[in-house]
Amino acid sequence: MEIRGPLELPALREEIELQTADGLTLVGELAQPEHAAPVATLVTLHPLPTAGGFMDSHILRKAAARLPALADLAVLRFNTRGTSSQRGTSDGAFDGGAAEQFDVAAAMDFARDRALPRPWLLGWSFGTELALKYGREHDIEGIILLSPPLHRATEAEVAAWGSTDRPVVVLVPELDDYLRPEEARERFASIPQAQLIAVDGGKHLWVGETQTRRVLTEIVAAVNPAALPLATHWPPLD
Repeated sequence: MEIRGPLELPALREEIELQTADGLTLVGELAQPEHAAPVATLVTLHPLPTAGGFMDSHILRKAAARLPALADLAVLRFNTRGTSSQRGTSDGAFDGGAAEQFDVAAAMDFARDRALPRPWLLGWSFGTELALKYGREHDIEGIILLSPPLHRATEAEVAAWGSTDRPVVVLVPELDDYLRPEEARERFASIPQAQLIAVDGGKHLWVGETQTRRVLTEIVAAVNPAALPLATHWPPLD
């Protein structure tokens, strides 16, 4: 069977709740490899909820559907405050990226309490702003940014990553609606270790199986390159 679209590969999937320091309950899911311990963890931060972003935004949903089986990764997804999905609605209300710092902290607390290994923050669009603004406060391996708009993260918050030794992987679509590769190179130049990957033909929403596979491949290249190349069929072809 070819791996594409909404196909969900085997994994241990668990509905979870996160508790924030300001008293909210956030709903989410943890997907882990079925027959082995995860080698690393993706803590995902979804796109802007006021524009339809949520834990089921397709790249994050497909990461959870495929990468536990294909790359031995744990994938934690959750709805930030006030955000709804099929899993349910998280408490609270959207705060423009301010109080969401407590949501990021709650996810990292959960990962620590469950001893999930080698956590990376994986942000998409609005989620990249949260990763840039608040990720340095937490014990993470690095951050992966998909389609960063750089609307909320300040120049100082971006540049502060340059004083860390943590990897910063930035996937910028050639045809992005907000930030395209040439400008992105300038705005991330303050982070010496930033790896900027311009994706030919890519758009902000990464629509289509070709774009999905490219994004998932780049994620795995950063987090568990030994799992590459990702299988395109299930069970994997010999």
